[in-house]
Amino acid sequence: MTFKEQIQEGIPSVLPQPKPYDPTINHAPKRKEILSAEEKKLALRNALRYFEPQHHAELAKEFADELEKYGRIYMYRFRPDYEMYARPISEYPGKSEQAKAIMLMIQNNLDYAVAQHPHELITYGGNGAVFQNWAQYRLVMKYLSEMTEEQTLVMYSGHPMGLFPSHKDAPRVVVTNGMMIPNYSKPDDWEKFNALGVTQYGQMTAGSYMYIGPQGIVHGTTITVMNGGRKISKNGEGLEGKVFVTSGLGGMSGAQPKAGNIAGCITVCAEVNPKAVHTRHSQGWVDEVVTDTDALVKRVLEAKANKEVVSIAYQGNIVDVWEKFDEENIYIDLGSDQTSLHNPWAGGYYPAGISFEESNRLMAEEPETFREKVQETLRRHAAAINKHTAKGTYFFDYGNAFLLEASRAGADIMAENGIDFKYPSYVQDIMGPMCFDYGFGPFRWVCASGKPEDLAKTDAIALNILEEMSTTAPAEIKQQMQDNIKWIKGAQENKLVVGSQARILYADAEGRIKIAEAFNQAIAKGEIGYVVLGRDHHDVSGTDSPYRETSNIYDGSRFTADMAIHNVIGDSFRGATWVSIHNGGGVGWGEVINGGFGMVLDGSSDASRRLESMLFWDVNNGIARRGWARNEGAVFAIKRAMEVQPLLKVTIPNMVDDALLG
Repeated sequence: MTFKEQIQEGIPSVLPQPKPYDPTINHAPKRKEILSAEEKKLALRNALRYFEPQHHAELAKEFADELEKYGRIYMYRFRPDYEMYARPISEYPGKSEQAKAIMLMIQNNLDYAVAQHPHELITYGGNGAVFQNWAQYRLVMKYLSEMTEEQTLVMYSGHPMGLFPSHKDAPRVVVTNGMMIPNYSKPDDWEKFNALGVTQYGQMTAGSYMYIGPQGIVHGTTITVMNGGRKISKNGEGLEGKVFVTSGLGGMSGAQPKAGNIAGCITVCAEVNPKAVHTRHSQGWVDEVVTDTDALVKRVLEAKANKEVVSIAYQGNIVDVWEKFDEENIYIDLGSDQTSLHNPWAGGYYPAGISFEESNRLMAEEPETFREKVQETLRRHAAAINKHTAKGTYFFDYGNAFLLEASRAGADIMAENGIDFKYPSYVQDIMGPMCFDYGFGPFRWVCASGKPEDLAKTDAIALNILEEMSTTAPAEIKQQMQDNIKWIKGAQENKLVVGSQARILYADAEGRIKIAEAFNQAIAKGEIGYVVLGRDHHDVSGTDSPYRETSNIYDGSRFTADMAIHNVIGDSFRGATWVSIHNGGGVGWGEVINGGFGMVLDGSSDASRRLESMLFWDVNNGIARRGWARNEGAVFAIKRAMEVQPLLKVTIPNMVDDALLG
């Protein structure tokens, strides 16, 4: 069968042969035992409903074995034989070009070079899934190959509910992931209901088909490190010779070494998983690998003396680095952490002093012991950080729930008032006031042709727009504009592409609209192929996350989720090609609601109309909310937006003299 025929087949009527477990692939850890005997039967019943009854006897035993061995039913037998990567849009079967673009994005999320655990359909973050099992993948691709512009595919946490009649301006796909009744959103609820096969953790861009590899976060990480450097800078000096210590080399955290190189510092990034270290080193995202703390100390001292720009992966536990650097009195200028602490009990964070293999065994077989060891390590981790900050280190939480989980473990991490943390979130100190309040966030695009030359052309178009905008930009956003120009100028030489021909660029609403319209015009002229627009959910208005994206909201509303819900509803009727809303992405199940979109540009006047309407709302919805919270930059930005668009009328807060409040 050809590739197109395999896509159109969906779930095969003749069972494919079982596939051997491939130990060379980075697999998800075994999930802990959580289902009762009756619930295991329900999980099997749920899985078997995808298949014709004559196959149930054979598959029931196989699926029961998977549930026992891995804690989940992945349906490995149904993993396709073809290579998984983002093909040019022309290679996909279908009646709708928009649907073909979505197939391209789904396969990019599952590309072995992109996905963290590709055989378990997990893109990043340890549990950020595109689908729960391979039957869902096959059904979705079949539905997309059949879809017309008068239908919408409805997705329930990885399960394709089906194609429903709609219209050409409706989204082609509507995605929800993990949307739970609030009282059922604890970590163990995810374990249980995911094992039952009825929900999944979509992370942010995993379950919304918009992940573009570590590049997806590298721009934001670069901005964060650069602005962190500016906060500690004396007399405008740069980051040359300064040390940035962090951890995590997974799907999102793997961007950190590259960002450190672009920002111009010495980056030390610890990672316990040897396969993750190898992947990032082989892809050129980290320069060197060290496995011994003495050798690491020697190498860092050498780099400091020579003011090198270098990134070093330490294959081991981050706690060993913080403690060793304290013993050797190595000064750390910037410190953070990007382990997946939204998922602390299932592979997101590993205990010190225990091997990677033994940790995985404990996780599955002795979960309470594993939990105790993780919390013990978090206390050590925080104590070591405290020693360094006492010497002057600037430490920030990278929105991965490090401070939250450390506090729950009883670490010395709380401020004197007993309410706040000792250290700020990077959104509180950097991204919120410097970027999100002004509408700057992670706009991204993918060239559906798969041609590197198309990506180069889009880079040039975006650079031209930015340079033109910077000449008239107000003083309040001059720095942001210059940072973006520097970024896009270096995008090609920094070799950021992993998987699809994609780019990320922090831009405001005006920049996003102008760049998108310029792309659409270039498509109309035949200069480039179709372009898929999107963004990280980690943006101005897509996400309500009290310890990250909305951590700089101080009017008491940071625990509400109206903004994210309004965002996805508004995007739906303003022209998005697909929309998504998730529970749990980034900082943990039950801790955040986040939404995203995808939009296909085809050079048409319809695309031009949609992009202007949707992108304006997608950003200004969040600015309006941030402005109402009395954030100074957001008040400035929303007033400016009202000047540009007369139909926009936003409620502006009146400021109160605190002296009147007693």
